[in-house]
Amino acid sequence: MAMDRMDRYIARNVLAAIVVVQFVLLGLDITIAYIGDLGDTQGDYSALDVLLYLGMRLPWRFYQYAPVAVLIGALIGLGSMASSNELTVMRAAGRSLARIVWGVMKPVLLVVIVVLLVAEFVSPKTEQYAEAWRLEQRQGEGAMLTTRSGWQFEGDSVYRFGAIRADNVVLDLTRYRFDERRLIEATHANRAHWEEGAWQLEGVTMTRIFDNRTESAYQPSAAWETALTPTQLERLLRDIESQAPSELWAYANFLQSQNLQADQPLLYFWQKVLMPLTMGSLVLIAASFVFGPLRSVAAGTRVFYGVVTGLVFKYVQDLLAPASTIFGFSPVWAVLVPTLACAAVGIYFLRRNG
Repeated sequence: MAMDRMDRYIARNVLAAIVVVQFVLLGLDITIAYIGDLGDTQGDYSALDVLLYLGMRLPWRFYQYAPVAVLIGALIGLGSMASSNELTVMRAAGRSLARIVWGVMKPVLLVVIVVLLVAEFVSPKTEQYAEAWRLEQRQGEGAMLTTRSGWQFEGDSVYRFGAIRADNVVLDLTRYRFDERRLIEATHANRAHWEEGAWQLEGVTMTRIFDNRTESAYQPSAAWETALTPTQLERLLRDIESQAPSELWAYANFLQSQNLQADQPLLYFWQKVLMPLTMGSLVLIAASFVFGPLRSVAAGTRVFYGVVTGLVFKYVQDLLAPASTIFGFSPVWAVLVPTLACAAVGIYFLRRNG
């Protein structure tokens, strides 16, 4: 029972530190973002609306800062216990270093579950709703869901999409048809709307290209025969980072079925799916700092090293992401390499000092 109480005590201290750090990070981020976004107020989009918009995006920001909060929270929680000699007493009572680290892992498992649920079910919907709500407040009803254009290959055609609105209306659509490598037709539509399971084009200009001439024709409306759905177009044009793991996996499979590269959606998919390993490796680093080279330094120094470690970890992942495309290795290694490196360093210092 004493050992169980120690586990609960460690978990309570570490979890409380993680929650406090997460609140601090979110508070600082929202404050900075609020000041920066005040310049975007226009029309019905007021300063209060800016605050509401940032509040809608809290789940996404929670997900973004969770790994850093776990790292710094574990450093602070364990560091405060080390400063008051509680860890020394636990070790003297026969508590092994591995058991103490496992006690730290238990609250992190709870954080991991919450983060995965937020990434799959909450943040994709709140991000989409927040962006649509913000644009409609600024531009009126039917505002563009995104202004990020995108290209898509399907069969003998290559499409360019200008934007998609919140009401599933695609703007500025261009289709290029090829016969092997020769361009034979270019079609531009002002918009396309989804009705009863099919796309309808409006303001269609079609140009057919022959060896010695071109022919153009205009139609006020025309049917668009395609396998692309509003959901797939939304995934193509929406910010890929904010999509759920299941959406990323489906989008990657769709790109592969079209013989296109799917490295980017797969990279973000593995980042989210392997989040438990990422957080576990950061906890090992935090524990190794407390029991190793940083056990006798001030709490502020530990936090500083924790922030530096978290930034280095993120930058390595960001560098490996394009490297996976250039050198042709699987995106999963862009996530696993820094994670395994952190775990190896943490285990090395723990074994050296345990």
